[in-house]
Amino acid sequence: MNTSQNDKIENLQAEDKTALSEVAVFVENDQRSGTFVLKNSSTICGHSQQEGIELLPIAAALKKYNWLEEKYFWKQISKDKSEITRACASSKTPLGYFIMVKKGHKVTLPTQAALYMAKADEKQIIHNIVILEEDSELELITGCVTKQGIDKGEHIAVSETFIGKNAKFTNTMVHSWGSEVEVKPHSVTVVEEGGSFVSNYVSLRPAGKIVSNPVTHLNGAGASAKYFSIILGSGSSEIDLGGDVYLNAKGTSAEIAHRAVCTGGKIIQRGMLIGKEECHAHVDCSGMLIDPGEEGFIESIPGVKAYHEDARMSHEASIGKIAPSEVQYLMTHGMKEKEAISMIIRGFLDSDIKGLGPELDKRIAEIAELAGHGSE
Repeated sequence: MNTSQNDKIENLQAEDKTALSEVAVFVENDQRSGTFVLKNSSTICGHSQQEGIELLPIAAALKKYNWLEEKYFWKQISKDKSEITRACASSKTPLGYFIMVKKGHKVTLPTQAALYMAKADEKQIIHNIVILEEDSELELITGCVTKQGIDKGEHIAVSETFIGKNAKFTNTMVHSWGSEVEVKPHSVTVVEEGGSFVSNYVSLRPAGKIVSNPVTHLNGAGASAKYFSIILGSGSSEIDLGGDVYLNAKGTSAEIAHRAVCTGGKIIQRGMLIGKEECHAHVDCSGMLIDPGEEGFIESIPGVKAYHEDARMSHEASIGKIAPSEVQYLMTHGMKEKEAISMIIRGFLDSDIKGLGPELDKRIAEIAELAGHGSE
């Protein structure tokens, strides 16, 4: 267990606390096992409150542990892979969080991390590392958000995650961005034998541009991965969300499920499964168009590639609209038209992501409400 000497989250201004709560990052520490907050380019706090988990700013962790750079830092992603990685590698003092869960420890409460932009034209450059040792468990909620009224900025992030034998990691990312923010994350996750990785992504306010294609390597027998995303596209937003899973060992399994509602802007849903051994995997890209305008669209590109005769893999894509008969049915049971449309959208999103709290449940419901209003 560790604590940071930095300013505490309680000392943030009220408007900052409100912004963080929008993405399920709460001041009340009794709801979380640890908290990390980065505001612009300054670390506000980084501490854990439960035995068996260590949470530090990445710069402090690199100073504390020599083995971190030798074994994990920049070991799954090449510094020269892209413009994103080169930008992160060029930072003299890396920003971001380091989380490590010790062997056999089950972290009972979610850990939370906030990457917060509170001034215009900020360029946030992040490098995060998460390590789960054998037989450990962790649920992480990462909230990325801009302060209300801040529309422009750039968020660049590299994340490296290592999930040990029989370890279980659930990573829920909640994004709420300004309308002209550009978001460019690059993440790689490695899962060992019997390990489990679940990635949930919820976009509450679409950024001007998001390009994300997380990569997972299932390297141990019986390892599994699941990606689930909820996206609302509107205005002139451009969202390109993917996910590549390499099933490299016997008995591995994977699922990618994208859900998008487009009331404007451009949405591309991707998902690629690469089976190199006996495995089971499925990718599903589903979209709903509601008055997208002349330029708005959804493009779904699910894919599978098999190298082994016992790789059982499938994909599907569907794009549609709300059926008038469904709206009429609900209206005959006393609902107003907008209420009926919002309920149908909520059912389409079908979110069941635990641990986010009532504030975020309300925000996910608002996605349906906002999209429903766009149908008028």
